[in-house]
Amino acid sequence: MAIDFTVSAEGVALITINRPERLNAMDVEHYQGLSQAWMKVRDDPAIRVAIVTGAGEKSFTTGADIKSFITAPTPMSEMWLTQADQLLNRGLEVWKPVISAINGYCLGGGVTLMLATDIRIAATHATFNLAEVKRGVIAGNGGTQRIMSQVPYAIGMEILLTGDSFNAATAERWGLVNKVVPMEQLLPTAMEYAKRIAANAPLAVQAAKELAIRSRDLDLQSGLRLERLIGRMLQNTEDVAEGTQAFAEKRPPQFKGR
Repeated sequence: MAIDFTVSAEGVALITINRPERLNAMDVEHYQGLSQAWMKVRDDPAIRVAIVTGAGEKSFTTGADIKSFITAPTPMSEMWLTQADQLLNRGLEVWKPVISAINGYCLGGGVTLMLATDIRIAATHATFNLAEVKRGVIAGNGGTQRIMSQVPYAIGMEILLTGDSFNAATAERWGLVNKVVPMEQLLPTAMEYAKRIAANAPLAVQAAKELAIRSRDLDLQSGLRLERLIGRMLQNTEDVAEGTQAFAEKRPPQFKGR
């Protein structure tokens, strides 16, 4: 039982939720391990892109292991430890792109994790739901907050209020995933996306992601101003010089993130 973490030569981190005997449901230990993995992605300059997936072929993750939290409830004081064990879907700021490779059940906290990623590839047998209302609770860790900005209002409300499951084809039709592929093509497809992104200038990629996300909370004039300022900052980087020279020399650029 673990959160597996590897980094490829191209700077692609692969995070695997490895608890297949519990459909990759996460207890406190696994949430802590996932938090540490996200901080590695955030802080290691050698990492340019991350992929998150689940072990096996049955489940991406079904979110919190309800049995473990029922038998060992957290104290109320943890409500105000808002920076403890931060997660991608709980507000940790990771400006490097994150791809989810959804290899089966993506339920509850699996969906809220997916909603916090940037590009989503699903296996054809993947199944999704936010079924918390069927159990008397709500979809936490951003479940009620992100869904409405990612699908049309009526679709978001259907997902949240019915708690019903839907398949990968429906997720693609609703725009929740980028592509649906057979299981054997899942990780290769996610890795192909990741390598294409990792080949780009890492500072520009991170800036583009941050600007796009922050635009949701800014008026247009403020967003345009911030875009101009960051664009001006990037003009003085070594990567811009390398990109310009590589274009003139008709060769692939070798970006260093400087």
